[in-house]
Amino acid sequence: MPFPPGIIYLATHLPKLLVPPLFVYCVKFTAESYLDSRIPAWLTTLTYILSGPVFLTLLVQYRDYCVRSQAAAHGAVLPPALPGSIGGLHMLFAKVKDMYPAEPLASFMLENGYTLTIRFLFQDRIMTAEPENIKAILATSFPDFEKGPEFQRLVEPLLGTGMTRPFFHRERISDFDNFDSHATNAIARFKARLREGCAADFQDMVARFTMDTASSFLFGKDVRSLDAGLPYPHNFSPPFSSESTFPSSNTTRTPHASTAFANAFQSAQTITALRTRLNTHWPLAEFWKDDLIEPMRVVRGFLDPILKEAVEKNRGKVGSGEGGVKGKEKDVNAVEDRQVLEGETLLDHLVNYTDDPIILRDEILNITAAGRDTTAALLTFTVYMLAEHPKVLSKLREEILREIGPTARPTYDNFRDMKYLRAVLNETLRLYPPVPFNVRTALKPTLFHSNIKGSPALFVPAGTRCGFSTILMHRRTDLWGPDALQFDPERFLDERLHKYLTPNPFIFLPFNGGPRICLGQQFAYHEASFFLVRLLQTFSAISLDPDAQPPDARPPGKWKTDEKMVKTGWTSHEKIRPRSHLTMFVYGGLWVRMEEAADKDEGKQAQAGFV
Repeated sequence: MPFPPGIIYLATHLPKLLVPPLFVYCVKFTAESYLDSRIPAWLTTLTYILSGPVFLTLLVQYRDYCVRSQAAAHGAVLPPALPGSIGGLHMLFAKVKDMYPAEPLASFMLENGYTLTIRFLFQDRIMTAEPENIKAILATSFPDFEKGPEFQRLVEPLLGTGMTRPFFHRERISDFDNFDSHATNAIARFKARLREGCAADFQDMVARFTMDTASSFLFGKDVRSLDAGLPYPHNFSPPFSSESTFPSSNTTRTPHASTAFANAFQSAQTITALRTRLNTHWPLAEFWKDDLIEPMRVVRGFLDPILKEAVEKNRGKVGSGEGGVKGKEKDVNAVEDRQVLEGETLLDHLVNYTDDPIILRDEILNITAAGRDTTAALLTFTVYMLAEHPKVLSKLREEILREIGPTARPTYDNFRDMKYLRAVLNETLRLYPPVPFNVRTALKPTLFHSNIKGSPALFVPAGTRCGFSTILMHRRTDLWGPDALQFDPERFLDERLHKYLTPNPFIFLPFNGGPRICLGQQFAYHEASFFLVRLLQTFSAISLDPDAQPPDARPPGKWKTDEKMVKTGWTSHEKIRPRSHLTMFVYGGLWVRMEEAADKDEGKQAQAGFV
């Protein structure tokens, strides 16, 4: 049985915790032995109790003095500090459920600049939404920043240590075959559910779609998560309960294997996100039990047999002289050593370089998180925006019917010509970036730019965790214009594109930038575009169903009344509750109704020669 994380944490920190009381004991012993003075018991007890807080206060004050001195030596100042309780302890008890991702920072940044210091458990972190600073982190000063050992330790149990992305360098016909078969299945099931007279959870359906496409693409095994059935809304009495890959109240049956995997993976992501928030102090929140053990047991139980089968299959090929990397030391990172074949899965490719199950599992989970969750988020929030903006939906559908038709399968060439489709996706990525936060660690003292006119540079000490927020940057009115909070795909097509984005491309970073830019961005665009085309070939209208939303998933009333929230303008218009673990999602699901397209059947008849 694993040792409790909290006990390990205390044992690790025990030497530091014992320093203050040991110092008090030494002073007491010296006073009583050499000065012949007796210290009252009550004073001794009080001194022991206060020694820890006093020592911590002095240590923090000394550290702050050293940092201020370093900043002054560089002719810089420290970023303004987000107000809070002593040491940022209030953040431990913050009601995350009622928060809007990044919104608490937005109101402070409006008045104090877009780079700030957040003190959490007496450790300072930098958060920035300034394009020049994000550009430095990702590109111009890239060698000076890294993920950091603490971050790697926090995410390694879930995502491992590396990221191999060899499959995104070229367009493959087999990718569209994969998209088409699963999109057809997903939309058919969604249509069937809507025909029962109830709303359906689009987020759950598209999460299953991306899970099935990802499993086929990554390891050549369709997990068929759509076969588990779609969930019913809480206000509908179904013939039986169905399962959901997102939080829901109607998951009562024994889970389908793929649903168990998806739920476990989602749970692991949520736990990992909390750990990154708590940093090295996460064991205090999981004192007696490591919460990642159980979900990762399910994840490994699902993946390991697939990995074992692939390794054994490749060993057979190597024995016959067909597989492996010839003439080279096997290296999972040397992805350029062999050509990726049409129809080949990522796992097929990786087993040519390693048969280590840990490396294989790490790479598969990395790309599952990077590909499946981000694409599901993009599609979910795109449909949310289309439901809220019927004129945009109508214009997008007109482009789809004009360029592709009511039934034809889209091609790569189609997407190159569909400017409005790309603009809709980009505008969704701007307002709802799938990964709203990211983090690096400064390897050496660094200076950041301040957007406050006349303000000196901002000093970043070595070893500081530097977070950057795309959602904060993407919603800045000074970067995107006074209508930055409005959903308007035209901004990527009209004069605003050349006024704001073209001269400053680092204001739009849904896929990161610099040497670490996501090589899978075109794959994500293609998958999302393909699904949207098939969806809008099938349906002509989309609307939200507020009554189908679980009561606890509806936007809190204070989102429309809280003075600070009203000031930022982020929350008053929302009909759903966005949340974030490692990626964005809609808490409680995106429950919608859709109207089937009349021209779908007309297109089929035309192809058959009836019209």
